[in-house]
Amino acid sequence: MRIWIYKLRLSTAIFMLMTARSAMAVESNTATEVRQSRDKTIASLHQVPPLPFATKCESLAPVVEKVAPAVVRIVTAFDPNSPANLASRAQNPVQRYTARRALGARSQRPLERGLGAGVIVTEDGYILTSSHVVDGASVLEVTLQDRREFKARLIGVDNPSDIALIKVDANHLPTLLLAESRNVRVGDLVLAIGHPFGMGQSVTHGIVSAIDRGGMGIDDFESFIQTDAPINPGNSGGALVDSTGRLIGINTAILSSSGGNLGIGFAVPSDLAQKVLTDLLKHGYVVRGYLGIDAQDLTPELAREFKVHSVDGVLVGAVTQTGPAEKAGVQVGDVITEFNGKEILDSRQLKFLVAEARPGQPLSVKILRNGSPVVLPVTIGQQSKDEIFAKVDWTLEELDPSVLHSVILGELNGELRQQLQIPRDVKGAVVLDLHAYSAAGQAGLRPGDVIQSLNRQDVSNAAEATALAQNARHRRVLLRVWSTSGSHFILIEG
Repeated sequence: MRIWIYKLRLSTAIFMLMTARSAMAVESNTATEVRQSRDKTIASLHQVPPLPFATKCESLAPVVEKVAPAVVRIVTAFDPNSPANLASRAQNPVQRYTARRALGARSQRPLERGLGAGVIVTEDGYILTSSHVVDGASVLEVTLQDRREFKARLIGVDNPSDIALIKVDANHLPTLLLAESRNVRVGDLVLAIGHPFGMGQSVTHGIVSAIDRGGMGIDDFESFIQTDAPINPGNSGGALVDSTGRLIGINTAILSSSGGNLGIGFAVPSDLAQKVLTDLLKHGYVVRGYLGIDAQDLTPELAREFKVHSVDGVLVGAVTQTGPAEKAGVQVGDVITEFNGKEILDSRQLKFLVAEARPGQPLSVKILRNGSPVVLPVTIGQQSKDEIFAKVDWTLEELDPSVLHSVILGELNGELRQQLQIPRDVKGAVVLDLHAYSAAGQAGLRPGDVIQSLNRQDVSNAAEATALAQNARHRRVLLRVWSTSGSHFILIEG
């Protein structure tokens, strides 16, 4: 191959030598023409004045100078011996339960300190921040950019949105204007301002990478603005602003395997923060509508199972007794396709629409029941935070060789209800253990789940679940399962 290349080059050289002589005859004419054309092109370039350096983007300093004074440093102190913190720091329901019972044997550990940021939104000292920065804190200290320091008090916390409101006693403070985050577009330039790692105020910049980002499992109500502007520990509660210096979000979280920035940060949009701010000022808590269902997204398999021609809509996994949905006639297995005239695409959208509805507001819900459309009038209730616990004794039953092979079930006794925080009105068989790679495990069944029905037949205990699974005609079962996120359906194919 090398020889062939070499010969080719040689042949090309001979050809060029042979043609060079004939080319010399015309060079005098063509060379002159080329030089004239080149000189003309160069002259035309000099006629175009050089563009000035991008004046509007040569520095973001004017925006930072306007915004930075309204972004504060928040230092917190937590009492590790307080009931709230002993419980919240436990890793699972059993540990949380044990922590509550162990309050009599408190240790004398020193206060734990934390660091975050906040945004001044009123001249008289109201500050927006992240709830995870201040919730449970026994001491709140705020430092302004001009180094003035204030003690702050907690006005209200909304953990579902990760927004909190605190207050310092001061007047004529610098503030940030809240923009309408619904107008934010992917590609918009943004600045993130906070106090990372306790180093002092820092500013980073980037773009909006995505909007309405949800399903992250970070908060109950997720509609994040995603940005590649570096956000690091200490930035939580700080400002995400647009290129004009208006607040479009409160920095809340990052996606990272190490704790450091990987260019994937999230901010609570200002529209949601404004709603929380208004309600916390007016009521001390956030008013949200309540429907009283557990809903899940449709998969192609579930859509076929429930005679739905599209995966748009949400499947009702449970209906709360005496709740607004039950009073309206909504049933388990219904598919909600419209809410108050708006087409429903997924459960996250429905969750936001229900929360935004005014308690007491009459509206309509369109459902598909066994493939047939039904419109139901419903009156929205108000979301509550009642916690129910119960108690009871152990029994084990292994389901084998049914499609629930390798699933170990137990009876719902009082001890299990207490430890797993299973509501009193949930009935069925609790999953104590299973093989992760079994059909049930791959379908999403987890220890701690409660099987409420199997192939649309209610389950009261482990024995009933065993019998129904073993009598199933096909190695395929449809389970209705309660978990900490609510009731939902799981389709298992063995």
